Amino acid sequence: MKAIVIQKDKSLLWQDVPDPVPAAGEVCIEVYAAALNRADLLQREGKYPPPPGCPEWPGLEVSGVICALSPEAEKEGKWKNGDKVCALLGGGGYAQYVTVPSCMCMPIPEGVTMTEAAALPEAFATAYLNLCRIGGAKAGETLLMHAGGSGLASVVVPLAKSMGLRVITTVRGAEKAKMVQYLQADRVIDTRNESLAEALREEEAAGHPVDIAIDCLGGEMLGESLPYVARGCRWIVIATLAGDISPVDFRSVYVKNIHLIGSTLRSKTPAEKGEILAELTEKVWPKITSGEIPLKIHAVLPITEAQRAQEMLYAGENIGKVVLKVRDQEASQDI
Repeated sequence: MKAIVIQKDKSLLWQDVPDPVPAAGEVCIEVYAAALNRADLLQREGKYPPPPGCPEWPGLEVSGVICALSPEAEKEGKWKNGDKVCALLGGGGYAQYVTVPSCMCMPIPEGVTMTEAAALPEAFATAYLNLCRIGGAKAGETLLMHAGGSGLASVVVPLAKSMGLRVITTVRGAEKAKMVQYLQADRVIDTRNESLAEALREEEAAGHPVDIAIDCLGGEMLGESLPYVARGCRWIVIATLAGDISPVDFRSVYVKNIHLIGSTLRSKTPAEKGEILAELTEKVWPKITSGEIPLKIHAVLPITEAQRAQEMLYAGENIGKVVLKVRDQEASQDI
């Protein structure tokens, strides 16, 4: 088969690699589409290696058709050859085929195309993990979700709104602020022209201090924001795109009982991920089918243009998810 392999010079090349063989408890998926995540960029830069046993090529989420099952997965009876699924991966999604534990597969929500389905597993699992399981979000609370134009924000904000939360998001530039209006966030902060700390101080004064933050930026804004959040705020750091270091007034941390939490989905065990995906299928997929949670695809490119697709993320051009199509619609029909 072929896969996108990271070369020594960090370029991406569509080349021959060994065919995958399902291990115990795994299924093999004929990949229709694979979605991009910023973790793919970190892996390309040598900063986010795949877990042991995963392929060296990137890709954390795919859609496709099950084409082979291990005896254990077949005995389990949850999936069969020909089932259309989307799947959360430890790596290896930029390829024609991928193997994955059967518990990492989910049915595709009714009415969702295979292209759209590829963009569901990583973003929705990350959103659900941090918003619900770690954040313990409740109706009436206020969420701060950074990077409103990102693929993750395109999922987190609608999910939070569907749960009855007030949502604040951030962007850089007035044009980006206009482009994320579809999210219907309660406040969009343009950090190029506004101070995040001052905006959060205004929110606190108005009775809407931040109860939960999903922070993919870090940097100086993190420390500057903490004095203005709610008592008991859960500030969840999932990446540090704006910098690894931040000055923090720890008096705010202990006086307000702030919980500063680091979180990565990739570090969870397959069993933990399986639980998250099962809850997603039960609780969130119906909201996608009904249209309560819209799906936002920024661009779809052929797998051979993976490098150009990643450049969109590097440049921050995307509003929503970027997807790589591995097979033509004729080969694997959309649902």
